[in-house]
Amino acid sequence: MRILYASLGLLCVGLALFGVVLPLLPTVPFLLLASFFFANSSERLHDWITRHRVFGPMINDWHEHGAIRPAAKTAATGSVAAVFLLSVTFSAPSHVLIIQAIVLSGVMIFIWTRPNG
Repeated sequence: MRILYASLGLLCVGLALFGVVLPLLPTVPFLLLASFFFANSSERLHDWITRHRVFGPMINDWHEHGAIRPAAKTAATGSVAAVFLLSVTFSAPSHVLIIQAIVLSGVMIFIWTRPNG
């Protein structure tokens, strides 16, 4: 079972990295899912992802309090904006931009409606 959780966590990290390199997927939800899977598989992997400078504080607050610190919310917003700007810069097709804008807006609504940690 631990191997399954570790594999799912690595898949989520891979999807998050794919979302950064080819800005089609939001990174934050995949990192949150990866941290959940890593918490159930390996302390070492969980520590690795929770030490991330931008997402670590958000993941830790989410796990401990169900809340996200305002600084982590701001950092996540910056990263989502950067992903979208990369898409615009590299002239992604308009249908991709529209879908991405809808998904990223949903991610931002999710993050900013969480209680402050």
